[in-house]
Amino acid sequence: MSLDPDDPRPPYAQITNALRAAILTKTLQPGEKLPSQSDLTKRYGVSRATVQRALRDLQDEGLIVARQGSGVFVRSRTERPAGLRSHIERAFEQSSVTIDFAGFSGETLYGALQEPIDKIRAGRLTPESIVVRLLLPNMADTQAFPVLVEGRTHDRGVSARARDLMVHHSRSITRIVRELNALGLVKEARVEVRTHGITPSFKLYVLNGTEAFFGFYPLAPNTVSVGGTDVEIIDVFGLDSTLFPFAVSDGQGAPGGLFVEQARKWFESVWTMVGEEFTP
Repeated sequence: MSLDPDDPRPPYAQITNALRAAILTKTLQPGEKLPSQSDLTKRYGVSRATVQRALRDLQDEGLIVARQGSGVFVRSRTERPAGLRSHIERAFEQSSVTIDFAGFSGETLYGALQEPIDKIRAGRLTPESIVVRLLLPNMADTQAFPVLVEGRTHDRGVSARARDLMVHHSRSITRIVRELNALGLVKEARVEVRTHGITPSFKLYVLNGTEAFFGFYPLAPNTVSVGGTDVEIIDVFGLDSTLFPFAVSDGQGAPGGLFVEQARKWFESVWTMVGEEFTP
């Protein structure tokens, strides 16, 4: 399939539209793996960056999920999740930005930070301070998952793989935020990371202390490479989580405001009582 030269839309938009149509018409079935980025660049005759933009738009629409080391898949559930990315961008319109995240690795957060940080670099957003706190599992052998499917037993290689993913994403978030301070674009820009021994069953974002997003982690079997060998594990698919939004602006005494308040208290309690400082 090639792009239409008479179509006024940019190439990435044409690719997004073609893949969206295939997903909505069930030509690409829920859970089905999409062609690789290399295959899509050859199919449409475009650059990898163009394909990545198209896939990012589909991910923003909640139609696909990218699974580290496995590829890109059509979402198993087709309802559209809360638009975390747009809310994070609005949070960056404030003078002081705070983002508290509790979950497995921060992969979704890293993706959601890209656009607002690009806008800061371009001078379109001008916060004075940014503080991001990440509350992550230490991925010790005592974690309930990920584990091997067979016997539901722990495996050091599986735990090490999960820890590597946690370190990779927390390090990436730290790098792009701190870079803003190094470039003199933001007076204060820092990331703090603490780990704990609790296996997360949900992910939580608290934005500027006024909004919260909450989603459960679904578990499913997944074949991954550990030490060069494919093994089947019970894995966490955070990108499949549907996020539920809550806001203080819902009104005094409303469930949304109460949830944000309790979410902040829960985060602070775990952060101070069992969180251990961690340098990615």
